[in-house]
Parts: sequence; C-alpha cells; structure tokens
Amino acid sequence: MEKSFYYAVPWSEVSYLKDALPAMGIPFVFEQNSEHLQLEAGLVAFVFPDLHVRVYSSVRELFGSYGRRYPQ
Repeated sequence: MEKSFYYAVPWSEVSYLKDALPAMGIPFVFEQNSEHLQLEAGLVAFVFPDLHVRVYSSVRELFGSYGRRYPQ
C-alpha cells in the first residue's frame, strides 16, 4: 500500500476506529514510530492510501479533521 496521509490518535481511540474503518470498507494500516513517522508517546497512526474524494470525506468526518501528509 502506498502511504498518502495519516491521523495520529491516542491509544484510547484505537478500538472504535479499528472497528469503524473496516465496516466502512476503508483500507488502512497502523503505524507507530518508524523511520518516516515520528509520533509522540501514547499515539498511534492510522495510515491511508490515496482515497476517492467521497471516501476521504467520510474519513475526515470520522476523525474530525483533515489528515496529515505522510512523509516521503
């Protein structure tokens, strides 16, 4: 999967989002700190590929903000 954007969220929100995204048919992967992505302690990233505008709109609504560009 080519990584396009991500949302960093606290671990306390992971369960709800982990259930909601597959139910909506939206592809994603989890990521913690890596060579490309450095997160604050207690956060995990939901990383997404490029999505159709309507699907991205649903993701944005679910997370309550715009995603951050995944570092290349």
